[in-house]
Amino acid sequence: MAGLDDNTNEGDPVQHDRILEILRSYIASEVLDGKDIGLEPSTPLLEWGVINSLEIARLVAFISQQFGVSVPAEKVVATYFKDLQALTALVIELDGRQAS
Repeated sequence: MAGLDDNTNEGDPVQHDRILEILRSYIASEVLDGKDIGLEPSTPLLEWGVINSLEIARLVAFISQQFGVSVPAEKVVATYFKDLQALTALVIELDGRQAS
């Protein structure tokens, strides 16, 4: 999937939920070796050590490939990677900027 739908915005719950599920599935399969430990949108990924700096780099590459958006260096900070909810909002935000 190269890019998101043109009507993507935070007000679109279907798109939001789809992005959230893709990110959750990626972390469960690639980071947690297929162990779905009950990742919730608010599970603290950094605080609990689910992801580290190497995993963040892999996640940035995945987001670029999967959603067709580039994550600028200034967005690779804890605020955007703290949980799945923040990651989903980041993807939506970046897609909105590219559409502008």
